[in-house]
Amino acid sequence: MGFTQTVKNIWSVEDLRRRLGITILLVIIYRFGCYVVLPGINPNDLAALKSFTSDGLMQLLDMFSGGAFSQASIFALGIMPYITASIVIQLLGMVLPAFQKMQREGESGRMKLNQYTRYLTVLILLVQGPAYLLNLKYQVSAAGVSIDMNFWSVLFMTIVLAAGSMFIMWLGERIDQKGIGNGISFIILIGIMARFPEAVFQEFTGRLLNSAGGGLVIFLVELIILVAVIAGAVLLVQGTRKVPVQYAKRIQGNRQYGGARQYIPLKVNAAGVMPIIFAQAIMFIPVTMVGFTTNHTGFFGAMTDLYGFWYNLVYFIMIVAFTYFYTAITVRPAQMAEDMKRNNGFIPGIKPGKPTVEYLDTIMSRITLPGSIFLGIVAILPAIAHVIGLNRQFAAFFGGTSLLIMVGVILDTLRIIEGHLLTRHYEGLMKDGRIKGRTTGSGAF
Repeated sequence: MGFTQTVKNIWSVEDLRRRLGITILLVIIYRFGCYVVLPGINPNDLAALKSFTSDGLMQLLDMFSGGAFSQASIFALGIMPYITASIVIQLLGMVLPAFQKMQREGESGRMKLNQYTRYLTVLILLVQGPAYLLNLKYQVSAAGVSIDMNFWSVLFMTIVLAAGSMFIMWLGERIDQKGIGNGISFIILIGIMARFPEAVFQEFTGRLLNSAGGGLVIFLVELIILVAVIAGAVLLVQGTRKVPVQYAKRIQGNRQYGGARQYIPLKVNAAGVMPIIFAQAIMFIPVTMVGFTTNHTGFFGAMTDLYGFWYNLVYFIMIVAFTYFYTAITVRPAQMAEDMKRNNGFIPGIKPGKPTVEYLDTIMSRITLPGSIFLGIVAILPAIAHVIGLNRQFAAFFGGTSLLIMVGVILDTLRIIEGHLLTRHYEGLMKDGRIKGRTTGSGAF
């Protein structure tokens, strides 16, 4: 089935057409808000802030906000405070019995956790808002421009920033309910992809103007490598190892139940992007400490050079370690073995109970090793790309959190659209099989 016919099928489904229209409208509102500058701020005075957000952690935050961070927009804090709160609540659900109980309560428990996530998001916004404004004042003052930052103006703009982030969260929920779905992740995807055309154009013009010869060929080679990296990321997101499970036959009266063979899809990268997020949070501690000391050599100098060898080596090792850690606390072989035993299931050739737990644990350890190594390579690829000559914005799309989020969210969105088509007896988006999303593993966030 050609692309044109696929578009016609999508357009012919009224519900899907309406959902896509609502999603596009909400995305336009979000992108418009990214250019609405905070009251009292002159957009012409933000050159220093844009320079400050062109590298390191600030570049990552600016990318996730779709450029709103560097433009002092009302959406400057973006959706990241909500993501941070969600991660905290998720981690609490792994260690605190009260949160674990709410996770097992079904819909009512999920609503309670969502409410706690919103409360924590507001608290984070009330801390990040003044911090962002003070940094804004410092960056603009360094350029010789003064901004009135008294107590009341800081309070007012903090409320505006908090309201902007909560509005983005509301847009994400509307996309979930009225639009195509996957709202929060979809907004992050739009924020990341909004920077892609500019990054490609800068790399293209830079190669043509600064290369002595063959700049266009080099640029085409870079695009081919980028496509190959994206293909590898797709394999990392979709990769699974299927473990066969045989269910015993049950006879009730004259009817026979069960006896079918099914498969447990164990994810190669069950941790998703969480190891990268954890490692980034720790690796930026030295960067923060440098701000309070004049010692920029030795350990601090090595750990603050985002494109240096030692920084990326430690970063890579931490990602591998965190991948094993996060997989261990999210994928529980003991629980899987207990569920199989309860449903009269067993792995052929493996005894139920402890041998099944050990078998599943061995499988997870084996498939997690290549997954963690490839995840670490993807994480440090932007640094490698920049070292060999790519500009920083374009290099950021060669790996890291941004690439994995883009691949994962796009696959999820295509899977949702394909589900709408298949339920109405249309062909899916792929002829060779269903699109695999991240439903069997950790999502982007």
